[in-house]
Amino acid sequence: MRRPINKILQGSSAILLCALATTGGASSHREAPGITEQPKIDATDFYMFRSYEPERSGYVTLIANYQPLQAPYGGPNYFTMDPDAIYEIHIDNDGDAVEDITFQFAFDNSLVGGTGVQLPIGEEVVSIPLRAAGQLSAGMPTAALGETEQYSVTMITGDRRSGDATPLSHGAGAVFTKPIDNVGNKTLPDYDAYANAYIYDDVSLPGCAAPAKVFVGQRAEAFAVNLGEVFDLVNLVPIQGGNSVSWPQYDTGTPFTGGIMQDRANDDLIGAANVTSIAIEVPIDCLTAGGDPVIGGWTTASLPQAELEDPSPTYEATSKYGGAWVQQSRLSAPLVNEVVIGLPDKDLFNAAEPTQDSALAVYVTNPTLPALIDILFREAVGSSSNIAPTVDADGRNDLVAAFLTGFTGPNGPFNASSNPDAVASEMMRLNTAVAPTPRADQHTFGLVAEDLAGFPNGRRPGDDTVDIALRVVMGALCHPVPLGAELGVPGAVEDTESDLVNLGFCTPDEAPVGNQPLTDGAPLRATELGNAFPYLNSPLAGSPN
Repeated sequence: MRRPINKILQGSSAILLCALATTGGASSHREAPGITEQPKIDATDFYMFRSYEPERSGYVTLIANYQPLQAPYGGPNYFTMDPDAIYEIHIDNDGDAVEDITFQFAFDNSLVGGTGVQLPIGEEVVSIPLRAAGQLSAGMPTAALGETEQYSVTMITGDRRSGDATPLSHGAGAVFTKPIDNVGNKTLPDYDAYANAYIYDDVSLPGCAAPAKVFVGQRAEAFAVNLGEVFDLVNLVPIQGGNSVSWPQYDTGTPFTGGIMQDRANDDLIGAANVTSIAIEVPIDCLTAGGDPVIGGWTTASLPQAELEDPSPTYEATSKYGGAWVQQSRLSAPLVNEVVIGLPDKDLFNAAEPTQDSALAVYVTNPTLPALIDILFREAVGSSSNIAPTVDADGRNDLVAAFLTGFTGPNGPFNASSNPDAVASEMMRLNTAVAPTPRADQHTFGLVAEDLAGFPNGRRPGDDTVDIALRVVMGALCHPVPLGAELGVPGAVEDTESDLVNLGFCTPDEAPVGNQPLTDGAPLRATELGNAFPYLNSPLAGSPN
């Protein structure tokens, strides 16, 4: 049964399927004109999942990645964090789209001795141009290091700017250290051992019986995407072209002649680029409220309102900053700002808070990406008519539910029937009552493949969000989906023989290719990634390359 958009916007504000319908392109890499001027605070991906490391299922892992497209050889300064900015991970645990808990990270970069490493040259002692002058190891992490990165972590309850702020500490104090990026194997012969020494596993949280874990450092990019081809007007036929022994989770009974095949060579990021990760693992009980298991999350980065360029810059400051914090970057579900939000409003979306998302709802109710795909691929897929899903007077109800509201049902505090303050908003949502799936058993397609702990019930590093989102934006939720009774969606009609459910937003006739295996051909699987905090792989080395 169809429901008007205004009724949906008044309805529940989360469940397992929320934030699904956000397209297929790239994650949040250089997604808005303004953020291209501030790459140090450009958020790339946000992961939020119940920890699947053995013996850690009582925790939630939050990973916020920044600084996209890091070339492993990008020296000599590599990718320090911005000491003028604050980086934050926000948690909403009552469905009102307002942060209840914020983890704030602030950085301080320093030259050792105020000069860095110096060498006697003739009659002078002169600072070298490099960050290190010799090997670094877990046993001697700073002996030859001339520049250090340290940071603080603050937990704020309530409003991010006026709430109760508590500096977090570990066994050795309140100062945390970020390991240097992976310069190469001569400088860092055992990078894993060196970086792992900066995983803090004894971080005290106010009002929390168990400690948290914290790590900030460079990691290998884990987002699989055919980046160059996608942004060249999707220069591929985005339907599975055949089955593969190497990537069986992408196999389909209806391969498309001329479609793209799964191949790591199609991936422009994994194996080619690094990112900087801010990771924290927190006990579930310290994130949820009132016994309800659903939480929402997003990440932001902010700079002071005023900047004045210094004509005589020093290492400590190239500009003078002042004024209130102004949000420059925002991210929860992947792909939203790249290919959902229209060009005039991309910077506005980055500056907005989730409570303001209804102002941009037209990009969800009346999406342009399906129309672009129709323009590009109607002939390629052998169709003589529009392949984009139908948009009627109510708009795309399926995308509104997936992107802004979720579904009525067992949604905890996000269900409007039990929480009149629930607000339609773009957040990553996680039902912490769903047990984690062990890494070896995780399905690339997450929830829609009946792996209930996967995207969009949060997001794990091994979830192929590009393919999932591409299929949904082209109408997958108009067709019966293999979720059976797991969702408990009122009014859903289940085919007990096939375990399929029609969610009732639209009909198969309204989504001509909604049942097709759409893909960008850049595959991913969980077993390629780590099985322990911080999960993302060690960064690619700058040398040898």
